[in-house]
Amino acid sequence: MGKRSTINRSFMAMLKDRGGNFGMMAALVMPLVLAAGGVAIDMAKMVTTKNQMQDAADAAALAAASALVSKEKPDIAKAKEIATNFLKAQTAGGNSVDLPANDDGATVSGFAASANAAPIEELEVNSSTVDIIESANGATGKAFKVTVANKQTLQFNAMTRLLGQKSILIETRATAESATETKNALSMYLVLDRSGSMAWKSNTQNTAKSSCPNYTESNWGKYPNLAATSPCYVTKIDALKTAVKDLLAQLKAADPKELYVRTAAVSYNSAQDTAGNIAWGTAGTGTYVNALVATGGTASGNAFKTAYSRVTATTEDTAHKTKNGQVATKYIVFMTDGANNNTSDDTTTLQWCDTARKNNVQVYTVAFMAPDRGKALLKSCATTVANYFQAEEAADLIAAFKAIGEKASAMATRLTK
Repeated sequence: MGKRSTINRSFMAMLKDRGGNFGMMAALVMPLVLAAGGVAIDMAKMVTTKNQMQDAADAAALAAASALVSKEKPDIAKAKEIATNFLKAQTAGGNSVDLPANDDGATVSGFAASANAAPIEELEVNSSTVDIIESANGATGKAFKVTVANKQTLQFNAMTRLLGQKSILIETRATAESATETKNALSMYLVLDRSGSMAWKSNTQNTAKSSCPNYTESNWGKYPNLAATSPCYVTKIDALKTAVKDLLAQLKAADPKELYVRTAAVSYNSAQDTAGNIAWGTAGTGTYVNALVATGGTASGNAFKTAYSRVTATTEDTAHKTKNGQVATKYIVFMTDGANNNTSDDTTTLQWCDTARKNNVQVYTVAFMAPDRGKALLKSCATTVANYFQAEEAADLIAAFKAIGEKASAMATRLTK
């Protein structure tokens, strides 16, 4: 009985004794504290790793898509190899891989893995796949859709593993698209001023002639019998013909087989001239413009209306659908060097400019050495501020038409993530 009492007293004393409890609790809690710290570290690593993997997948997809429409034009198998090698180089943090060059000699897509890129640590390579879908783009072109999927396993650190999870699978995906031809077919109508003031001289010397009649506003009453003087200056109508020639050349270069571009022109002075027939390519339009003779007054309303009606006709949509299967972008290029003789023509022109704007016709306007009222009309008519050009020299006029041609004929190599 005495022995049992001694044991009971000893046991109760041990229960009441608080000494050493902190150590026991610390021993129990410490694994959880370490695991929580490990999770925080691994969460940060997961975010960094996924960002690195996404950047690598994006770059690989863009590299392959760009290569497929580059000067080298590799086949599908080679493009997949480019994407795979690019992905490996980015993931490993190695140097950039060799890629086909564009016409300017730069590596395709403009991406390269940096030699100083941070490697993705503690990864096991699970799988990386590159899928490329090729489809027809218009009558003769090709379109490509490149998809890169990158799966990697991230191993957790020892502290996180205390919770029983050893790793996590991280997956990223990127898509890029490109095409070998113009995506946007177009129909363009030129509305050109050939009034008498277009026969006046510009500020640009004509070095091909030693002398010529240099008409201006002050001596226009002597037309066509003005005596030749030296130096000879380029007439505004000749500057216009050169500018249109450059514009049409750009459209021709973008569509040498005449599968996507339809053009026409209508000129005006005090009345609208016979409008050109909108047709494939640029030859008919070039012939029309080269035959223009500057004479008469200025009235743009009916000419602009005709251009709008022709370019938006259902027959235009049918022509493009039949030949290239696309919905064409519609353009009107409106040029004048003066002001309408009657303000009613300003009103009519602006009404049709507004109608064009509401119906998604891109209107570009060029004021060539024009007075303030003419400039105001063209500024109001242009679809946007960027669509208005003011030219005070022949070179400015040529540059304006060149800029319009570049925008209209831009090749649509589209890269998207």
